[in-house]
Amino acid sequence: MIVVKNIAEIREKVKAFRKNNFVIGLIPTMGALHVGHESLIKRAKEECDAVIVSIFVNPAQFCPGEDFNKYPRQFKADKEICSRLGVSLIFAPTAEEMRSAGALTEVVPPSEFQDKLCGSSRKGHFNGVATVVLKFFNIIIPDKAYFGQKDAQQLAIIKKMIQDLDLNVEITGCPTVRETDGLACSSRNKYLDEESREKAVSINRAIERTRELYNAGEDSALSVIKEAKKILHLDLEIEYFKAVDMETFEYTEKIRKNTLIAVAVRLDGLRLIDNLII
Repeated sequence: MIVVKNIAEIREKVKAFRKNNFVIGLIPTMGALHVGHESLIKRAKEECDAVIVSIFVNPAQFCPGEDFNKYPRQFKADKEICSRLGVSLIFAPTAEEMRSAGALTEVVPPSEFQDKLCGSSRKGHFNGVATVVLKFFNIIIPDKAYFGQKDAQQLAIIKKMIQDLDLNVEITGCPTVRETDGLACSSRNKYLDEESREKAVSINRAIERTRELYNAGEDSALSVIKEAKKILHLDLEIEYFKAVDMETFEYTEKIRKNTLIAVAVRLDGLRLIDNLII
């Protein structure tokens, strides 16, 4: 496995893959890899001849007051995971190489996709996400790219960008991977102590309650979510607990097929998200 840190070199490596008619898969990450990332790599290995993992903590997607400086960085462990899983190469550019500081031409996703849920409290976050993902696509030109469904709004925005800008890359959303207690895998979970973790696992129980109620015949989003909120631990500060249509991201009054139940909470200074798709 090779680690590449500059754009010119990654393009040369990709050119060699192309000469061999390789199908190239990309998993964009911010590092601190966990079993959720591993599931993306394994899926890419099944479908691609060469798998590239990008590791870049993107300053453009952190809003003022967020944890950019504290975000977990464990490059040695990340390399070991990638090597074990047969990743072809890691692309780990610096912020200077990506020119992510200062004035930068941005991708601005449509407001109807990004001004809800996470975007309502993280102004500019999805501009930063879409811009850096587009840069990776332009640098590497992958055939396929893989993202987790835990970040459902991010996935929808990237798919919208691909469609609107006519990019020739196939986007695959992979199911959320959970830890044994049901908590959705996240690089930030390591900041939870035992007591906080016990509180956090109520997030998954609450969203699963929405599924139970829907399966029992209740389709009023207001009623279902009101009931499900009762399961959340009282120490969780709810940022949102909403039902939206997966195609339009409009809030919906009735839960039906392709409804996204999405939750964001804050706990001990951490922001945790989770969701399920009906």
